[in-house]
Amino acid sequence: MQTKQLTWRFAWDYPAFRVKLLLGLFVMTLIVFYLQDFFVFVQSRNGVPVHDWLLDILPAHDVSVYIFLVLYPASGLFFWRMRKNSILCITALWGYIFLCLIRMLTISLIPLEAPRHLVHMTDPFSVIFYGSNMITKDLFFSGHTATLFLVGLCLENKREKIIIFCAAAILGMLLLIQHVHYTADVLAAPLFSYFFWYLGKTIARF
Repeated sequence: MQTKQLTWRFAWDYPAFRVKLLLGLFVMTLIVFYLQDFFVFVQSRNGVPVHDWLLDILPAHDVSVYIFLVLYPASGLFFWRMRKNSILCITALWGYIFLCLIRMLTISLIPLEAPRHLVHMTDPFSVIFYGSNMITKDLFFSGHTATLFLVGLCLENKREKIIIFCAAAILGMLLLIQHVHYTADVLAAPLFSYFFWYLGKTIARF
């Protein structure tokens, strides 16, 4: 399985690939199943307020529409590329698993209060992770920014990488404008994403 791009038809013939894919899907299902309870717990506990000088000078606005106009087309591009590249799928799947697990860990260890003047973000897909609950304390680090940066790392075309990295930077700025994250949440996300990408790539390689 050393081929950089291995089509699904041939990849499925490898037992190792089937194990990585099916195990990854199983683990991801368990995470999604547990996340709603986890975020309800996070929302119910007291957190530490953070003085963020950038948010203090940045007026809060609802830019939910722009956030998802950046996020979802970029995600769509990734799934389009993944349809012919099974290795890309394994890298992204396990990278995202590590993203979810480590983010749950950091949120648990760093309890924060929601930023002042937070404008609730309307996300049609948030029901998958949050259910019907309004969650505002899932802060460190930014999951949206980390996810998009992970997508950019996984893509192989240089031009597409640059586009996605620029989109991730714009997304981070929009999240700050909406005051749904602190500056540190957004700035830390790419660093974590690189680690998740490396782990996912390592699993896909062996």
